Amino acid sequence: MTIQRIIGIDPGIARMGYGIIDVNGNHLRPVAFGCIETPAHTPVGNRLRQIYEELSALVQQHKPDAMAVEELFFNRNTTTAFTVGQARGVAILAGVQAGVSLAEYTPMEVKLAVVGYGRADKAQVQEMVRVLLALAERPKPDDTADALAVAITHAHTAPLHSALSAQGSRTSLGVPAPQRTIARRPASEVGKGPKR
Repeated sequence: MTIQRIIGIDPGIARMGYGIIDVNGNHLRPVAFGCIETPAHTPVGNRLRQIYEELSALVQQHKPDAMAVEELFFNRNTTTAFTVGQARGVAILAGVQAGVSLAEYTPMEVKLAVVGYGRADKAQVQEMVRVLLALAERPKPDDTADALAVAITHAHTAPLHSALSAQGSRTSLGVPAPQRTIARRPASEVGKGPKR
């Protein structure tokens, strides 16, 4: 069986978590994990360059087959969102320039894949990362645990996507899959009770 190496990324400008795992069938093995930290009172451009250079060095050293990056969701602080988005873009660039395939996952997809529950809290995710990777303790800081969780998500999700892509739109019996249709009521009848 082929071993696949995945690097998971938890984007951040002050601290970017990374987690590298090897996947051999159902067996997951941690390879390296930690954070890239940038100094707070440094121009953003310098911080982005540091993230790019350190992440590029990690990719060159460990040669992952895939990079899994968590998608960003910010409700309030747009300044933080833009800066973290820039760091995320730099991380993606480091992987793509090295020829690493890219996958992106929402926080809910990560929680579902790792814990089995889309509203799991951080402690539940960290504990499952510890269990799945047979670590003596939960990875610290949170950014590292999150990055490992993203890598685990890709390990669990990528084979399913590959199988579905290879199968195309056919069922396991080789017949075309039925198309889902949704019955819709005319707009003039929305809000009215059922017809009698």
